[in-house]
Amino acid sequence: MDCIFCKIANNEIPSSKVYEDEKIVAFNDLNPKAPVHVLIIPKEHIKSADYITQENQSIIGEIFMVASEIAKKQGLKNGYRIVNNCGEEGGQTVKHLHFHLMGGRKMEWPAG
Repeated sequence: MDCIFCKIANNEIPSSKVYEDEKIVAFNDLNPKAPVHVLIIPKEHIKSADYITQENQSIIGEIFMVASEIAKKQGLKNGYRIVNNCGEEGGQTVKHLHFHLMGGRKMEWPAG
């Protein structure tokens, strides 16, 4: 499989990891949009949120628990944002389920 996130999860490509366990890896985004910008991915290749099934749904809860833990360790006491882009029109550029944890500044909506 030629998936950059699978290669990061398998340690084939270096990354600045901030968290790793047997199911999840989190690493700093190479093009951060906030002072803290961490990508959180399941090690299992799941193409997008459209591919969440009965068999793999538990990983979502685990990812959100990890996100909360990372936010605390990064000192995000005043809040943070978790974003998932799904599909081309949703802005997904890497076809591996991932979540952006961003914080360290006031987040604006709908963008920024």
